[in-house]
Amino acid sequence: MSQPQTPATGVVMTVVSQPQFKTQLTHGPSGTVVASEAPRDNGGTGGSFSPTDMVGAALLSCAVTTMHLFASREGITLGEIRGRVEKRMTPPPRRIGELVMELQMPAGLSADQRKRLEEIAHGCPVARSLHPDVKVPLTFSYPD
Repeated sequence: MSQPQTPATGVVMTVVSQPQFKTQLTHGPSGTVVASEAPRDNGGTGGSFSPTDMVGAALLSCAVTTMHLFASREGITLGEIRGRVEKRMTPPPRRIGELVMELQMPAGLSADQRKRLEEIAHGCPVARSLHPDVKVPLTFSYPD
């Protein structure tokens, strides 16, 4: 007797390889296309995100997105957040060793709101998905 199939609950993405160590990634639900390529120090041109660059960008985006989701649920008016991430690779064997993040937060947040938003950023799904050996120092700056 065959088991009923469980419907897929994930998001499907596809990749097509292209010349010169490039790929074209497509987000299934939206059709959005993103290019990637090998990093310059590994034969790429540096003209696009490398796969490990996208990990850093995903972490930065996830931290900011989850803070905005939390603020929206809690009725907190949260203005613009700006940030940067620096990806640092280890010597061979190559892997991401550190993702150094800085977030510039908006004014007008109470001490309690700041504390909770910082906890949310540190615990975003991408951060929780990284191997524990990857260091993720995260600093927040506030204008007030």
